[in-house]
Amino acid sequence: QVTLVESGGGLVQAGGSLRLSCAASGTMLIINTMGWYRQAPGKQRELVATITSGGNTAYADSVNGRFTISRDRGKNTVVLQMNSLKAEDTAVYHCYASRNIWGRGTQVTVSS
Repeated sequence: QVTLVESGGGLVQAGGSLRLSCAASGTMLIINTMGWYRQAPGKQRELVATITSGGNTAYADSVNGRFTISRDRGKNTVVLQMNSLKAEDTAVYHCYASRNIWGRGTQVTVSS
């Protein structure tokens, strides 16, 4: 059974940076797609960024140019570097792995 363990997150002032990491365990296979979703209070979970095993990335418009997703080749780890954070980035960030595997989430709070 594949499990995802997230680290990083916390409290930061607007304009600051945070780095989230996620590592998958329980499989020797390379996971095709990994990424991050987020859920703010009272809102639906939304895509932040994804990356495939081949390095193809996709970003939400709201974070494009501020966030960077990366992945070690041949490993099931993914990093989300978040720069120029805004108050509206405040949410619980969940790591995702295909297919339909979710981490427990890590809180990111951006104070304005």
